[in-house]
Amino acid sequence: MNSLTLSTVSENSISDWASLPKVELHLHLDCSLSYNVVYRIDPSIRIDEYNARFIAPPKCTDLADYLTRAKSGIELMQTADHLRLVTLDLFDQLKRDNVIYAEIRFAPLLHIEQGLSAAEVVDEVNRATDRAIQVTGIEARIILCTLRFYSEEQSLETIRLVEQFRDGYVAGFDIAADTAGNPIQAHITAFQYAMEKGIPCTAHAGEVRGPDHVWETLERFNPSRLGHGVRSIEDPALIEYLKENRIHLEVCPTSNVQTNVYNSYSDHQIDNIFRRGISVGVNTDSRTISHTSLNKEYEKLSDTFGWGMDEFMTCNRNALNAAFIPVDVKERLMHTLHSK
Repeated sequence: MNSLTLSTVSENSISDWASLPKVELHLHLDCSLSYNVVYRIDPSIRIDEYNARFIAPPKCTDLADYLTRAKSGIELMQTADHLRLVTLDLFDQLKRDNVIYAEIRFAPLLHIEQGLSAAEVVDEVNRATDRAIQVTGIEARIILCTLRFYSEEQSLETIRLVEQFRDGYVAGFDIAADTAGNPIQAHITAFQYAMEKGIPCTAHAGEVRGPDHVWETLERFNPSRLGHGVRSIEDPALIEYLKENRIHLEVCPTSNVQTNVYNSYSDHQIDNIFRRGISVGVNTDSRTISHTSLNKEYEKLSDTFGWGMDEFMTCNRNALNAAFIPVDVKERLMHTLHSK
């Protein structure tokens, strides 16, 4: 571990993790609306309704059950003004977590129900991100998502939006949503297009389904990162492959417990995966649905697995190294990470 880190923050001095600089790569915009922004958009929604509709219980039946809460946020993100408000609100949350770099993802085709084009949706979030960066000082990029149940045409439309907005803050491509019953074939062409254009990719895999799904995703989509990926630990050969090929895992512990990937936080395999030398980062996934923050995740990992400065600093370095940003930006952020 870099000695500069220990010279600025002593292990024994940390009573909470709020002051530690953080990096978050797996964060869904439409699943991270605070009550403040929900009330601002629709004052008829009171806190008890918000808690019931937007926040999932500690245990859901499965991922599909968990994702039903996303609908409430998406319904409020159908105009340019509301997209702007939600984006700015998320940066306020990131600021409270002392995040220095974040990648924010969403599926633009979910936000065209009231007349916006998909390009207008992306443009508005891109503009809001630019404004938020200037105000907060948090560096950020945007990842556009296709969804497992989309057609080939919808996936291609999404990856072409990534290409169209690459001069802004849009930096990568992802595939999300429940993997159950949704074949991979409809999305192969979009990921091939991304590869041809040099567009960085991540992909949700190894969450609900096991190592076979991770292998399939790696083979057909060729991502440099995996969203979740935790069930890779069930296959020793896969773990070695991830290590050798430096595939980064965007791990979201609370979300995995809620969706019944693991029975409890103490059963989660993040510590085991980390100790095996895999590149791992800590993320919230869906701040509202999981009723969490990075500060909470760090505290839980510290309490459950005894994680301290070494583990968190390594995870943040891992995430920065895997980030969809130019080398010079990585170097600047790495300096910030080690100088706090």
